[in-house]
Amino acid sequence: MNNAHKWNIKLPGEALLLLAAIVWGTGFVAQRQAMEGMPPFAFIALRFFLGCLVLLPALILKKVGKKKPNAFNWKGFWRNLVLPSVLPGLFLFAGTSMQQLGIMTTSASKAGFLTAFYLVLVPVFGFFLGKKVNFWVWIGVVLALVGVWFLSVNLEMSIQKGDILVLIGALFWALQILALDHFTPKLDALELAFGQFLTAALLGLAVNLTTESSLFGFDPSAWGPLLYSGVVAVGIGFTLQVFGQSRVESALASLIMSLEAVFALLGGMIILGERLSGREWFGSVMMLAAVILVQLKGQQQKPEVGM
Repeated sequence: MNNAHKWNIKLPGEALLLLAAIVWGTGFVAQRQAMEGMPPFAFIALRFFLGCLVLLPALILKKVGKKKPNAFNWKGFWRNLVLPSVLPGLFLFAGTSMQQLGIMTTSASKAGFLTAFYLVLVPVFGFFLGKKVNFWVWIGVVLALVGVWFLSVNLEMSIQKGDILVLIGALFWALQILALDHFTPKLDALELAFGQFLTAALLGLAVNLTTESSLFGFDPSAWGPLLYSGVVAVGIGFTLQVFGQSRVESALASLIMSLEAVFALLGGMIILGERLSGREWFGSVMMLAAVILVQLKGQQQKPEVGM
Protein backbone atom coordinates (compact mmCIF):
# COMPACT_ATOMS: atom_id res chain seq x y z
CA MET A 1 0.00 0.00 0.00
CA ASN A 2 3.02 2.32 0.05
CA ASN A 3 2.51 3.06 -3.64
CA ALA A 4 -1.09 4.02 -2.96
CA HIS A 5 0.07 6.87 -0.75
CA LYS A 6 2.88 8.27 -2.90
CA TRP A 7 0.60 10.99 -4.26
CA ASN A 8 0.03 12.17 -0.72
CA ILE A 9 3.71 12.20 0.20
CA LYS A 10 4.52 14.46 -2.76
CA LEU A 11 1.85 17.04 -1.91
CA PRO A 12 2.74 19.54 0.83
CA GLY A 13 0.43 19.82 3.80
CA GLU A 14 -0.54 23.37 2.84
CA ALA A 15 -1.82 22.17 -0.56
CA LEU A 16 -3.91 19.41 1.03
CA LEU A 17 -5.47 21.87 3.48
CA LEU A 18 -6.22 24.36 0.70
CA LEU A 19 -8.04 21.65 -1.24
CA ALA A 20 -10.01 20.86 1.92
CA ALA A 21 -10.94 24.54 2.22
CA ILE A 22 -12.25 24.59 -1.35
CA VAL A 23 -14.54 21.59 -0.94
CA TRP A 24 -15.72 22.78 2.50
CA GLY A 25 -16.50 26.25 1.18
CA THR A 26 -18.62 24.93 -1.66
CA GLY A 27 -20.14 22.51 0.84
CA PHE A 28 -21.80 25.42 2.68
CA VAL A 29 -24.03 25.89 -0.35
CA ALA A 30 -25.00 22.20 -0.28
CA GLN A 31 -25.76 22.44 3.45
CA ARG A 32 -27.99 25.45 2.92
CA GLN A 33 -29.85 23.79 0.05
CA ALA A 34 -30.34 20.51 1.94
CA MET A 35 -32.07 22.28 4.83
CA GLU A 36 -34.92 23.18 2.50
CA GLY A 37 -35.90 19.52 2.22
CA MET A 38 -34.68 17.52 5.23
CA PRO A 39 -34.17 17.69 9.03
CA PRO A 40 -30.70 18.82 10.22
CA PHE A 41 -29.68 15.72 12.20
CA ALA A 42 -30.84 13.32 9.49
CA PHE A 43 -28.57 15.31 7.19
CA ILE A 44 -25.65 15.10 9.64
CA ALA A 45 -26.05 11.33 10.18
CA LEU A 46 -26.34 10.51 6.47
CA ARG A 47 -23.54 12.81 5.32
CA PHE A 48 -21.05 11.23 7.72
CA PHE A 49 -22.19 7.70 6.91
CA LEU A 50 -21.54 8.58 3.27
CA GLY A 51 -18.11 9.84 4.27
CA CYS A 52 -17.41 6.48 5.90
CA LEU A 53 -18.47 4.65 2.72
CA VAL A 54 -16.03 6.75 0.69
CA LEU A 55 -13.11 5.64 2.89
CA LEU A 56 -14.20 2.04 3.44
CA PRO A 57 -12.77 0.56 0.19
CA ALA A 58 -9.36 2.11 0.89
CA LEU A 59 -9.37 0.71 4.43
CA ILE A 60 -10.30 -2.77 3.18
CA LEU A 61 -7.59 -2.72 0.51
CA LYS A 62 -5.09 -1.60 3.12
CA LYS A 63 -5.87 -4.58 5.35
CA VAL A 64 -5.98 -7.07 2.46
CA GLY A 65 -2.69 -5.76 1.13
CA LYS A 66 -0.77 -6.90 4.21
CA LYS A 67 1.43 -9.89 3.34
CA LYS A 68 1.16 -11.65 6.69
CA PRO A 69 -1.96 -10.60 8.51
CA ASN A 70 -1.76 -11.26 12.22
CA ALA A 71 -4.58 -12.22 14.53
CA PHE A 72 -6.83 -9.23 15.09
CA ASN A 73 -5.87 -7.38 18.25
CA TRP A 74 -9.15 -6.12 19.67
CA LYS A 75 -7.48 -4.51 22.67
CA GLY A 76 -5.03 -2.61 20.51
CA PHE A 77 -7.80 -1.66 18.07
CA TRP A 78 -9.85 -0.16 20.89
CA ARG A 79 -6.92 1.66 22.49
CA ASN A 80 -5.18 2.87 19.33
CA LEU A 81 -8.10 3.77 17.07
CA VAL A 82 -11.55 3.72 18.67
CA LEU A 83 -10.77 5.84 21.73
CA PRO A 84 -8.64 8.43 19.84
CA SER A 85 -11.37 8.69 17.17
CA VAL A 86 -14.13 9.41 19.67
CA LEU A 87 -12.69 12.74 20.86
CA PRO A 88 -12.25 14.47 17.47
CA GLY A 89 -15.47 12.76 16.32
CA LEU A 90 -17.36 14.26 19.25
CA PHE A 91 -16.02 17.74 18.48
CA LEU A 92 -16.74 17.19 14.79
CA PHE A 93 -20.36 16.31 15.55
CA ALA A 94 -20.80 19.27 17.91
CA GLY A 95 -19.30 21.74 15.45
CA THR A 96 -21.34 20.38 12.55
CA SER A 97 -24.54 20.43 14.61
CA MET A 98 -24.18 24.08 15.61
CA GLN A 99 -23.22 25.02 12.07
CA GLN A 100 -26.14 23.11 10.56
CA LEU A 101 -28.69 24.60 12.94
CA GLY A 102 -27.23 28.06 12.43
CA ILE A 103 -27.19 27.91 8.64
CA MET A 104 -30.97 27.46 8.69
CA THR A 105 -31.33 31.13 9.68
CA THR A 106 -28.22 32.74 8.21
CA SER A 107 -26.69 32.81 4.74
CA ALA A 108 -24.07 30.37 3.46
CA SER A 109 -21.76 33.33 2.77
CA LYS A 110 -21.89 34.63 6.36
CA ALA A 111 -21.74 31.12 7.85
CA GLY A 112 -18.49 30.48 6.04
CA PHE A 113 -16.77 33.55 7.47
CA LEU A 114 -18.22 33.14 10.97
CA THR A 115 -17.09 29.52 11.07
CA ALA A 116 -13.58 30.83 10.36
CA PHE A 117 -13.62 32.29 13.87
CA TYR A 118 -11.88 29.07 14.88
CA LEU A 119 -8.70 30.61 13.46
CA VAL A 120 -8.77 32.86 16.55
CA LEU A 121 -9.54 30.08 18.98
CA VAL A 122 -6.95 27.53 17.81
CA PRO A 123 -3.83 29.57 18.65
CA VAL A 124 -5.44 30.83 21.87
CA PHE A 125 -6.23 27.30 23.03
CA GLY A 126 -2.83 26.12 21.82
CA PHE A 127 -1.12 28.86 23.81
CA PHE A 128 -2.75 27.62 27.02
CA LEU A 129 -1.70 24.08 26.11
CA GLY A 130 1.93 25.15 25.98
CA LYS A 131 2.32 25.65 22.22
CA LYS A 132 4.48 28.47 20.89
CA VAL A 133 2.60 30.95 18.70
CA ASN A 134 4.28 33.17 16.12
CA PHE A 135 3.88 36.93 16.72
CA TRP A 136 2.33 37.44 13.28
CA VAL A 137 -0.32 34.85 14.07
CA TRP A 138 -1.50 37.06 16.94
CA ILE A 139 -1.69 40.08 14.61
CA GLY A 140 -3.85 37.92 12.36
CA VAL A 141 -5.99 37.01 15.36
CA VAL A 142 -6.70 40.69 16.04
CA LEU A 143 -7.68 41.30 12.41
CA ALA A 144 -9.92 38.25 12.49
CA LEU A 145 -11.70 39.48 15.62
CA VAL A 146 -12.42 42.77 13.87
CA GLY A 147 -13.75 40.83 10.90
CA VAL A 148 -16.06 38.70 13.04
CA TRP A 149 -17.44 41.84 14.71
CA PHE A 150 -18.35 43.53 11.42
CA LEU A 151 -19.78 40.31 10.01
CA SER A 152 -22.02 39.34 12.91
CA VAL A 153 -22.94 42.51 14.84
CA ASN A 154 -25.08 45.12 13.08
CA LEU A 155 -25.37 48.85 13.78
CA GLU A 156 -28.15 48.19 16.30
CA MET A 157 -25.71 45.98 18.27
CA SER A 158 -27.84 42.89 17.70
CA ILE A 159 -26.92 39.50 16.30
CA GLN A 160 -29.00 36.78 14.64
CA LYS A 161 -29.59 33.46 16.39
CA GLY A 162 -28.07 31.63 13.43
CA ASP A 163 -24.87 33.68 13.71
CA ILE A 164 -24.57 32.83 17.41
CA LEU A 165 -24.96 29.10 16.72
CA VAL A 166 -22.32 29.20 13.99
CA LEU A 167 -19.92 31.02 16.34
CA ILE A 168 -20.51 28.38 19.04
CA GLY A 169 -19.75 25.79 16.39
CA ALA A 170 -16.43 27.52 15.74
CA LEU A 171 -15.46 26.69 19.33
CA PHE A 172 -15.90 22.98 18.62
CA TRP A 173 -14.09 23.22 15.27
CA ALA A 174 -11.10 24.65 17.14
CA LEU A 175 -11.17 21.76 19.60
CA GLN A 176 -11.46 19.26 16.76
CA ILE A 177 -8.40 20.76 15.06
CA LEU A 178 -6.37 20.55 18.27
CA ALA A 179 -7.51 16.95 18.85
CA LEU A 180 -6.39 15.97 15.35
CA ASP A 181 -3.14 17.86 15.86
CA HIS A 182 -2.51 15.67 18.90
CA PHE A 183 -3.41 12.32 17.32
CA THR A 184 -2.29 12.55 13.66
CA PRO A 185 1.46 12.14 14.37
CA LYS A 186 0.73 8.92 16.28
CA LEU A 187 -2.03 7.21 14.28
CA ASP A 188 -2.84 6.16 10.74
CA ALA A 189 -4.50 9.21 9.17
CA LEU A 190 -6.96 7.22 7.05
CA GLU A 191 -8.18 5.15 9.98
CA LEU A 192 -8.46 8.23 12.20
CA ALA A 193 -10.55 10.01 9.56
CA PHE A 194 -12.87 7.00 9.28
CA GLY A 195 -13.18 6.75 13.05
CA GLN A 196 -14.19 10.38 13.55
CA PHE A 197 -16.70 10.18 10.67
CA LEU A 198 -18.32 7.08 12.20
CA THR A 199 -18.49 8.72 15.63
CA ALA A 200 -20.21 11.81 14.19
CA ALA A 201 -22.59 9.66 12.12
CA LEU A 202 -23.68 7.55 15.10
CA LEU A 203 -24.21 10.63 17.27
CA GLY A 204 -26.23 12.26 14.50
CA LEU A 205 -28.32 9.11 14.12
CA ALA A 206 -28.99 8.99 17.87
CA VAL A 207 -30.26 12.58 17.91
CA ASN A 208 -32.28 12.02 14.73
CA LEU A 209 -34.07 8.97 16.16
CA THR A 210 -34.96 10.80 19.37
CA THR A 211 -35.92 14.25 18.06
CA GLU A 212 -36.89 13.94 14.39
CA SER A 213 -39.58 12.00 12.53
CA SER A 214 -37.42 9.63 10.47
CA LEU A 215 -34.01 9.24 8.85
CA PHE A 216 -35.12 8.97 5.21
CA GLY A 217 -38.43 10.84 5.26
CA PHE A 218 -37.25 13.91 3.35
CA ASP A 219 -37.83 15.59 0.01
CA PRO A 220 -36.02 13.87 -2.91
CA SER A 221 -34.60 17.26 -3.95
CA ALA A 222 -32.25 17.08 -0.94
CA TRP A 223 -30.41 14.02 -2.30
CA GLY A 224 -28.10 16.07 -4.54
CA PRO A 225 -26.84 18.41 -1.80
CA LEU A 226 -26.63 15.46 0.59
CA LEU A 227 -24.46 13.42 -1.78
CA TYR A 228 -22.14 16.35 -2.43
CA SER A 229 -21.87 17.13 1.27
CA GLY A 230 -21.28 13.51 2.26
CA VAL A 231 -19.02 12.28 -0.52
CA VAL A 232 -17.04 15.42 -1.35
CA ALA A 233 -17.14 17.72 1.69
CA VAL A 234 -16.87 14.92 4.27
CA GLY A 235 -15.32 11.91 2.55
CA ILE A 236 -12.72 13.93 0.67
CA GLY A 237 -12.50 17.25 2.54
CA PHE A 238 -12.09 16.01 6.10
CA THR A 239 -9.69 13.29 4.96
CA LEU A 240 -7.51 15.94 3.33
CA GLN A 241 -7.65 17.80 6.64
CA VAL A 242 -6.35 14.79 8.58
CA PHE A 243 -3.45 14.19 6.16
CA GLY A 244 -2.65 17.90 5.85
CA GLN A 245 -2.66 18.53 9.60
CA SER A 246 -0.04 15.83 10.10
CA ARG A 247 2.43 18.17 8.38
CA VAL A 248 1.38 21.71 9.32
CA GLU A 249 1.39 23.47 12.71
CA SER A 250 -2.16 23.75 14.07
CA ALA A 251 -2.42 27.58 14.12
CA LEU A 252 -1.25 27.81 10.51
CA ALA A 253 -3.45 24.87 9.51
CA SER A 254 -6.52 26.60 10.90
CA LEU A 255 -5.70 29.77 8.95
CA ILE A 256 -5.33 27.91 5.65
CA MET A 257 -8.57 26.02 6.23
CA SER A 258 -10.36 29.26 7.06
CA LEU A 259 -10.12 30.09 3.36
CA GLU A 260 -13.23 27.94 3.10
CA ALA A 261 -15.03 31.20 3.92
CA VAL A 262 -13.92 32.73 0.63
CA PHE A 263 -15.20 29.76 -1.34
CA ALA A 264 -18.43 29.76 0.67
CA LEU A 265 -18.88 33.41 -0.27
CA LEU A 266 -18.27 32.71 -3.96
CA GLY A 267 -20.58 29.70 -3.91
CA GLY A 268 -23.32 31.59 -2.08
CA MET A 269 -23.16 34.48 -4.54
CA ILE A 270 -22.96 32.41 -7.72
CA ILE A 271 -25.33 29.54 -6.87
CA LEU A 272 -27.68 30.97 -4.24
CA GLY A 273 -27.66 34.61 -5.34
CA GLU A 274 -26.63 35.85 -1.86
CA ARG A 275 -25.24 39.34 -1.30
CA LEU A 276 -23.34 40.93 1.59
CA SER A 277 -23.83 44.42 2.97
CA GLY A 278 -20.98 46.94 2.98
CA ARG A 279 -20.36 46.23 6.66
CA GLU A 280 -20.23 42.49 6.01
CA TRP A 281 -17.88 42.96 3.08
CA PHE A 282 -15.50 44.90 5.35
CA GLY A 283 -15.58 42.07 7.90
CA SER A 284 -14.87 39.54 5.15
CA VAL A 285 -11.86 41.54 3.97
CA MET A 286 -10.49 41.67 7.52
CA MET A 287 -10.80 37.89 7.81
CA LEU A 288 -9.02 37.38 4.50
CA ALA A 289 -6.29 39.87 5.48
CA ALA A 290 -5.63 37.85 8.63
CA VAL A 291 -5.11 34.69 6.57
CA ILE A 292 -2.79 36.34 4.06
CA LEU A 293 -0.71 38.02 6.78
CA VAL A 294 -0.01 34.79 8.62
CA GLN A 295 0.66 32.91 5.35
CA LEU A 296 3.35 35.45 4.41
CA LYS A 297 4.87 36.16 7.83
CA GLY A 298 3.94 33.44 10.26
CA GLN A 299 4.53 30.09 8.58
CA GLN A 300 5.55 27.28 10.91
CA GLN A 301 6.09 23.83 9.37
CA LYS A 302 5.94 20.45 11.03
CA PRO A 303 8.59 17.83 10.22
CA GLU A 304 7.59 15.49 7.40
CA VAL A 305 6.07 12.20 8.48
CA GLY A 306 5.63 9.03 6.45
CA MET A 307 2.14 8.02 5.37
